[in-house]
Amino acid sequence: MMAVAEDGTVYVTRPEEKDVIAVKEGDPKLRKIASDLDGIHGIAIRDGRIFLSTVHAVMAADLNEDGTIGKMEKIIDDLPDGGQHGRRTLAFAPDGALHINVGSSCDACFESSDEKAANLRLDIKDKKRTVFAKGLRNMLGFDWHPETGVMWGVDHGVDHLGDELPGEELNKIEQGSHYGWPFCYGDRQPDWASFTMPEDAPKDDFCKTKTAAPALTFDAHASVINIRFYDAQQFPEDYRNDAFVTLRGSANRADPAGYKVVRVNFDKGEPTSTEDFLTGFLSEDRKTEFGRIAGLAIIPDGSLLVSEDTNGVIYRVSYKKGG
Repeated sequence: MMAVAEDGTVYVTRPEEKDVIAVKEGDPKLRKIASDLDGIHGIAIRDGRIFLSTVHAVMAADLNEDGTIGKMEKIIDDLPDGGQHGRRTLAFAPDGALHINVGSSCDACFESSDEKAANLRLDIKDKKRTVFAKGLRNMLGFDWHPETGVMWGVDHGVDHLGDELPGEELNKIEQGSHYGWPFCYGDRQPDWASFTMPEDAPKDDFCKTKTAAPALTFDAHASVINIRFYDAQQFPEDYRNDAFVTLRGSANRADPAGYKVVRVNFDKGEPTSTEDFLTGFLSEDRKTEFGRIAGLAIIPDGSLLVSEDTNGVIYRVSYKKGG
């Protein structure tokens, strides 16, 4: 994942290398600013500090003027175990709270902790956290609409319903809401047959009356990873307040899906449609992949950065008027 400091320095977490690097325009050297971080994934920057997450912990450090960081402070270290989904994503809400994704430990099961398959809200000052929303199998990407301040998130559907079900989801994330997992999929369809249900499990009309439906869906198993709203000035005016979503690419369906960045068109704060924005990571015969895309970031000049973790590169997408 990526985060951008005020001076334009791009900080990148690399889970396979267990480190964090800093990249600055005009400087060909990659600077390693943190290492030996097993499970590193999430990253966010606020008020001159960098925040990082591993499976169990959230840490923070001051950003120095030379791009290095100060002493790492552990904010929390007792997040639930990872299991199937151990990546913890971080992002700051407009109110200053830090939100943390904690995915499910399995494809479909009952969790032992209310903090699994959930989005958590952490108050940085008192280090208290609460479950903000639940029923989210693995909502790695989330962001807030620049005008409405509403959170939107992209969530992974279950694996066991075949090639075409269920679609990956874009959800409007509201405090206290339940988004279905593990009981429901798609447009609040019940999934009772997936596992043995305890006697006190919600049944009957639970999905239709107690859970929130997705605002729209993407191809099944396309692996939605990140979402970023565009609030910069470089792109044409009609891009303002639309969202970009990365579809990393499928691993468990016969006909591959994803391998692209899509644009989600918003009108009056609500999504209306999607369109391909950045493609070419899958061959025309759909048999060869050239890369799997993951993170998104917007740098000070308004360009969009897209990270691709198969080859370890970051693409810069810029708009040139009349070009």
